[in-house]
Amino acid sequence: MTDPSGRVVVVTGGSRGLGAGIVQSYLDSGDRVATCARTRTDQVDKWANDPALEGRFLFREVDLANREQSTDFVKDVIGAWDVIDILVNNAGVARDGILSLASDDDIDIVIDLNLKGTLHMCRVVGRRMLSRGSGSIVNISSIVGLSGYRGLAVYSSTKAAMDGMTRALARELGSRGITVNSVAPGYLRTEMSHGLDEGQLQQIIRRTPAGRLGEPSDIARIVQFLTAPENDYITGQVIVADGGLTA
Repeated sequence: MTDPSGRVVVVTGGSRGLGAGIVQSYLDSGDRVATCARTRTDQVDKWANDPALEGRFLFREVDLANREQSTDFVKDVIGAWDVIDILVNNAGVARDGILSLASDDDIDIVIDLNLKGTLHMCRVVGRRMLSRGSGSIVNISSIVGLSGYRGLAVYSSTKAAMDGMTRALARELGSRGITVNSVAPGYLRTEMSHGLDEGQLQQIIRRTPAGRLGEPSDIARIVQFLTAPENDYITGQVIVADGGLTA
C-alpha cells in the first residue's frame, strides 16, 4: 500500500536504541519510514502491527555488511514508495578491547558494518537522490571519533572515517541539492550504555556539563533539524551532541 503523504526516510539499525528513537521521530512527523536490522525486535513488531502506520512503515532483516542484502533493501523501499528523500546511517557495532589483542575477525566485523556498510548505503541511495536532484544524508558517528578512548581504537577509526566521508560527500553532492552531515552523540541512555556499572555512569554524568546522559530523542531532534527542507544550507558539518562532555 502506497501512502502519498510524507517524506520517505531510510534509517539503518532502527530496531532498538537510538535508531528506534529516530524511526519513531519520523513516524510521529507523518513520514514513511523504512528501517533494517539484523534481527527483528518487539519494537519492530509494534510498529508493523499498528493500524495507524499501515503503508508508512517497512522493515527488513538485513546484514549491512552484506552488499547484496543492502542493495535489495533499497530496492524494496523504492518498490514500495518510488523515492528515498532521507537516509540516516545509524547502524553500527563496537568491539571493546585494546588493539594489540584484537582478532582479525573483530576488526573486520566493525569495519565491514560501520564503514563499508555506510559507504555502500550512501552510494546506492545517493544514486537515487542524484537522479532526483534532492535529498538529505545524516551519518551517526560518535564523539569517540573526535577524542581518543582506550579500548575503542577500531570503533573510533570507523567513526572518524565516517566524518571524513561526510565532508567529502557534501562537496560531491552539494551542487545536486543533496546535503550530507554527521551527528556525533556522546553517552546515551540506551542499551549501548548498559555495559557500564552505576559508578561509571555517575562518573560520566559528573564530567558532563549538562549533568545527565543523552536520550535518543536528543539526537533525533538534531537529525530532524538537519533533514528539514528549510535547512538545506547546512552541509558537510559534524554536529557534536554530548552535553558538553568534549567542550
